[in-house]
Amino acid sequence: MGRGKDNIRYREMEVAEGTYIPDCDVCYPEQDPDEHIMPVRYDGTEVVLDENYPYLDDSFRYRFNHFMNATLLRLLVMHVNRLRYGLKVEGREKLRRNKALLRNGAITVCNHVYRWDLSCVLHAIRPHRTWFPIYGEHLRGKDAWFMRYLGGVPVPETRSGMRPFNEAFDELHRRGEWIHVFPESCSWKHYVPIRPFHKGAFTMAYKYGMPLVPFVISYRERKGIFRWFDKADTPLMTVHVGDAIIPDLNRPRKEDVDRMLREAHAQMGTMAGIVRNPWPATLES
Repeated sequence: MGRGKDNIRYREMEVAEGTYIPDCDVCYPEQDPDEHIMPVRYDGTEVVLDENYPYLDDSFRYRFNHFMNATLLRLLVMHVNRLRYGLKVEGREKLRRNKALLRNGAITVCNHVYRWDLSCVLHAIRPHRTWFPIYGEHLRGKDAWFMRYLGGVPVPETRSGMRPFNEAFDELHRRGEWIHVFPESCSWKHYVPIRPFHKGAFTMAYKYGMPLVPFVISYRERKGIFRWFDKADTPLMTVHVGDAIIPDLNRPRKEDVDRMLREAHAQMGTMAGIVRNPWPATLES
């Protein structure tokens, strides 16, 4: 048994029959769901994230690199996901059925479980693109170009930077863009339980009156031809599309943010085949 399954949270978890649990050699934290276990691969880049940073960049350089990144994603990454991880999408008809509801954009959330998990969401919502908040540390690492020009908007590291950061998302909402947030905050490779959520995505959904669509990545055993493309203990992936959650602007903000958070957490657990989740929906008061 790998270290991943030898964990108090896994022992407390109950799953539906047929739910596949990867046997990963990862030592997952048992008490702190926000502990970073996948370090940034720094390359020496210096970035100052204050009020002068272009959080919403409409320059030709940005638009060109954004186009190139989207093309690379469509022509390479999505095909690698299919080949290497056997990526499947279940429930995409829900997006087509709610096309009118989602015509002015949506907020998406997903569990954060491997390096390219955002590309799974983009694969499911295509042809829409999405913008997403990222930690500034990612712009100092080797994935900086991919993260920034995929639509990453770095979280400011100064108080003065919060105003232009918030204004950037205000403008993206005005343009009808999609916004993605990982409410678990950090990535735990191939982790099965749904960890506690932070409230940012749900506060944003309430603020903008935008529908929120939960996604979840679950796992399948690596079999057949897929054994050729990665290690036997690397699972195949399925991304599930949940039912849209609509903010109720007639309710107090704090109350409705909590409702949406808990509803998304429950939906994602069910889609992942989890009967009893060992983590609470949130640790925030």
